[in-house]
Amino acid sequence: MSPSVAWLMLVVAGALDVGWAISMKYAEGYTRIGWSLASLVLLAAFVFLLGRALKVLEVGVAYSVWTGIGAAGTFVMGVVLFGEALSAMKVAGIVLVLMGIAALKLA
Repeated sequence: MSPSVAWLMLVVAGALDVGWAISMKYAEGYTRIGWSLASLVLLAAFVFLLGRALKVLEVGVAYSVWTGIGAAGTFVMGVVLFGEALSAMKVAGIVLVLMGIAALKLA
């Protein structure tokens, strides 16, 4: 697998991580069966893609990028879907996370 395919898998795994976190919220402590099943499928999918990407990419960089995508994406979706609080400090924190992801990708 080429590094560019591994990076694509990593980004998709990060997006699936966001979906997983959102589905867990909707699952309400795994009391709603449909959302609970969706959560487990998304979990399996992102773990699979992350594992495949790690065959090519450095573990420290890949894991950091994956968690950054998950953190930033879940933050945004929390604001959009659940009306979670948005503040200048939170936005600054997410910007720093995204800058860190970019720095790791460029390193």
